[in-house]
Formats: sequence, structure tokens, C-alpha cells
Amino acid sequence: MDRKVTLEMIQEARDALQGVTELTPIVSSTRLGKNLYIKSENLQKTGSFKIRGAFNKIRKLSPEEAAKGVIACSAGNHAQGVALSATRLGIKSVICMPEGAPLLKVEATRSYGAEVVLVPGVYDDAAAEAARLSKEKGYTFAHPFNDPYVIAGQGTIGLEILDQVPDVEQVVVPIGGGGLISGVAVAIKSMRPNVKVIGVQSSAVPSMFISHRVGAVTTVKDAPTIADGIHVLTPGDLTFSLVEQFVDEIVTVSEDEIAAAIVGLMEGPKTVAEGAGATSVAAYLFDKIDTSLKTVAIVSGGNVDITTLSRIITKGMQKTGRIAQITTKLQDRAGNLAQLLACVSETGANVLDIDHKREDAKTEVSSCVVTMTLETIGAEHVQKIKAELQNKGYQLLF
Repeated sequence: MDRKVTLEMIQEARDALQGVTELTPIVSSTRLGKNLYIKSENLQKTGSFKIRGAFNKIRKLSPEEAAKGVIACSAGNHAQGVALSATRLGIKSVICMPEGAPLLKVEATRSYGAEVVLVPGVYDDAAAEAARLSKEKGYTFAHPFNDPYVIAGQGTIGLEILDQVPDVEQVVVPIGGGGLISGVAVAIKSMRPNVKVIGVQSSAVPSMFISHRVGAVTTVKDAPTIADGIHVLTPGDLTFSLVEQFVDEIVTVSEDEIAAAIVGLMEGPKTVAEGAGATSVAAYLFDKIDTSLKTVAIVSGGNVDITTLSRIITKGMQKTGRIAQITTKLQDRAGNLAQLLACVSETGANVLDIDHKREDAKTEVSSCVVTMTLETIGAEHVQKIKAELQNKGYQLLF
């Protein structure tokens, strides 16, 4: 198979995907930024962009390959794309998934008609098992990112962006293994070379970021991340080559910044993004890129695990100062706690939780430590609360 990816391949993929995928909307949100536009791939069929590349790959199977079936490895989104595409084309699909993949994605993959094999470990372990089964059973391996047809399918997003926002100056793309950004970058740079293409990774698992920095495909150490959709320890050799050729810059965002972006997307354009999908918006919100340019951020998926969403929201609100924890020392006398709470109430903060300790290593016998969890308007409000408490003689413990 020719490993080149061309504009003509992406244009041909767009024609083939007519009636299969959705033309996802681009929405603006002044609450997030005056120059920011969201390409809502979280509204794509299966809740992610992955069906584009998966369908484009599977439709290219020969009759002999189609008869044997297709196998893939994925943390969830590619799995669903392959499962739905194969079922639609009447082809058997087997998906190897890390056993820690979100339950939502596992069950969704099964519901689309695939046989799911849960593999201990992370994506790379699932990939090894998929390769083994492919050799043993004769399945065609549908790689989630390091495949020209997959990359071409993902690149159709780039064509849509240029049609929907003709005066776009910058496109920001989440990176895991690099399939999405490779396709988007080939499409955009082939048609509009002056448009910047920026990649974003989680700083917890920055495999393409490090590879780009050292100039060679590099495997990074495993680490937990809420961006499970881009939890890839080793980028592809093909995607790395395309990133080196077509991508202007790669930046990283922290776990707290990703969580804050998820909250911002829910409150601003009222959209639900998974961790991987929110990385592009996190890069904009936390000034990792030039925010003066007209920017389209691809929100690549919305399959967030509902069981962890509340924790992500709390973490995001803490990052932006919407939830703050303040600790102070009080003389242990009747009425002092009530006075403290009255002072906090006057600032407009809402007390979510309070911990009152008399026996603490930081206090004298006659004192106690009070830790308050507050709901606030933002970081500036938190500073005002602290200043008001200090003005009234309260000693804050940091």
C-alpha cells in the first residue's frame, strides 16, 4: 500500500463519506474568546471524528479482506468508528480495547456490532494483541492513526473548516497518535499554506510533542490522563513524518487546564467534550497559542465517562477559581466561627463545605483551624475574599 497522503485522497474520501458522516457545525462563543470558533466533532456520529477515517479505511478492503473481517485497537472512539463502519458495510469487526477504557465507550462499541476484547494495560498493549490476532485469524488491521486511508478520512475535517470559515487564520487540533492532525494539516496546507496548524497534547503523555522536539519517533512513559482518547505512548512513523512536514507547532496543556476547558465548553457554547476533545480549547484559554488570530479549535469527541464527569467539573472549577479552599486560624471561643462565616457571606461566596479542627499541629491549645470550601465567581473574587478576611484580622494558612 502506498503510504502517501495527498489532497486528492482527502477530496476522494469526502465524496465517499457523503451520507455516512455529518457535516458538523462550527460555533462561536464570545464567553470563551472573541476569536475562537469550535468545530464540533463531538456531534459526529459515534460522538467522535473517528468514523471518518475508519469508514474510509474499511471501504477500501478487497473482497477477500472483507470476507475475513477487520480488527482494530482503540481506547474507545476509533473502536466505535470501526464497529459502526464495518457493520454498515456488512463486515465482521473485532476491537481490542485497554481494560481501563471508559465503560461508556466499551458498551457503545459492542452496541455498534463489534466483538470486544479487553486487554490488560494501555493502548500500546491493546495494539500488540490486535496485531497478534490479525496474524492468527487473518483479519485486516485498521490502525487508528498510522494509515493513509485513515488519515485521509480525518483530513476531510480540514476541507470542511476551509469551507465553513474561509478567513480562518489558525486551526488547533488535539494529538494522540497523530492521525487527525496529519489529515487536517495536509488538507489545509495544500489549499491554504498561510493558515497555521497547531497541535495540542496532554502534558501527562506528550509523545508527539517530545518526538517533534527531538526529531524522531519517541516513546514516553505512561501516566494517567483524563484525555484518554489521546493516551498514546508512541506516535506513528507516518503521522510523525506528516506532522514534521505540515504542522507549525505543538503545545501541551495540563490536566487541570483540560478540566477547565471542559467546564468552559459546557458553560459557553453548551457543548460536552471529552478530555481529548477539550485540549484544543484549553490551549486557547490558557494562552498556549496566539489568541489574536481567528482560530478554529477542533473538539474531536464528546464521549466522556459520566462517572468521572463530576470530578472533572470540580477540578476545572478549582483551576479557574470557581471553587476555592481557604484555611484560617481562630481563637476557640463561642461565636467566632459564626463571625467568620458572616464575613465570608458578605463577600458573596457560598460555603460548600467546612472542616473545623480543634486538635491540629498548626495551632495553640486555645485555637482551632477552619478550612472552608467556597463557591466563587473566579480567581479575582477569591483574592478579594482573602483580602477581606485579612483586613478583619484573620490569619490565613497557605
